[in-house]
Amino acid sequence: MFDKLDFIEEKYEELSKKISDPEVIADAQLFQRYCKEHNSLEQIVTTYREYKDVVKRIDEDKELLNDKEMKELVEEELKELEEDKVKLEGELKVLLLPKDPNDEKNVFIEIRGGTGGEEAALFAGDLFRMYTRYAERHNYKVEMMSSNPTDLGGFKEVIFMVKGKGAYSRLKYESGVHRVQRVPETEAGGRIHTSASTVAVLPEAEDVEIDINQNDLRIDVYRASGHGGQCVNTTDSAVRITHIPTGLVVTCQDEKSQLKNKEKAMKVLKARLYEMELEKQKSEIAQERKSQVGSGDRSERIRTYNFPQGRVTDHRIGMTLYRLEAFLDGDMDEIIDALITADQAEKLKELGE
Repeated sequence: MFDKLDFIEEKYEELSKKISDPEVIADAQLFQRYCKEHNSLEQIVTTYREYKDVVKRIDEDKELLNDKEMKELVEEELKELEEDKVKLEGELKVLLLPKDPNDEKNVFIEIRGGTGGEEAALFAGDLFRMYTRYAERHNYKVEMMSSNPTDLGGFKEVIFMVKGKGAYSRLKYESGVHRVQRVPETEAGGRIHTSASTVAVLPEAEDVEIDINQNDLRIDVYRASGHGGQCVNTTDSAVRITHIPTGLVVTCQDEKSQLKNKEKAMKVLKARLYEMELEKQKSEIAQERKSQVGSGDRSERIRTYNFPQGRVTDHRIGMTLYRLEAFLDGDMDEIIDALITADQAEKLKELGE
């Protein structure tokens, strides 16, 4: 491990010199690439240097143990330093884990009302608000891509982008089936119903990652329908893009401009094609066992929101919080942090084996 850390520190120093070189600074593309690589190594180098400083202080303190006047103070400090050393070793192991190349990307979230009819659509609306509030808490921006609202204020389907550094790293664990247990607004008898909505989380695909042949696309324009402004039902602004080789269909009608709808639909299509490529790569890699915490299976029931008991339970890590209202208001970090920790622990275990 320490040979690898020494190599990373040397690489960091080398990059520090490069980004200070006037010739590199003059080349905007090269400068940006080096800065990005430099920033990606900064946390691990800072932690490693802190670790080396603690080890040095431990060695210095051990030499003072023979001093009777200093012994008690030194032993107390040594105890604290040894605890710091163990803590920093753990942090370094986590920092050395292979990084998900998509972690820093913007993210598309697709929410669809599942079993439960209108109640599932209303719950899809609740989930949309939850993620919007979570984005606000983290200073992320939300851009609506496509929506199919219902008369009662829910969504049959809603697709939106969350923009911000690390958005995918925080939200990638949300893919799956979200179940709700409550008395629906449409229920007169006061009975508790169970319904569900599905969430899919896709990293934004960069142009260099997905090359789409325009001949593989069929683009249809039509008159938007449903909710919208005064122009939405009077012009052919809605866009439907069909990717012929895969059969993927993306529609967008939220904007008044046909061009803007087309741009948004293309972004969603690229993200879906990118996800398909990632899934293909994953399936080609033989895995002896499936990770306990994944960012993947949309058919897996991952979480239950129980309104009568005011609780939210994440089934992957067996974690229950009795503050459902705050969670639905975007205060999700406790469960998201626990999911990240569980994922890291599983990866460390696999690395050890």
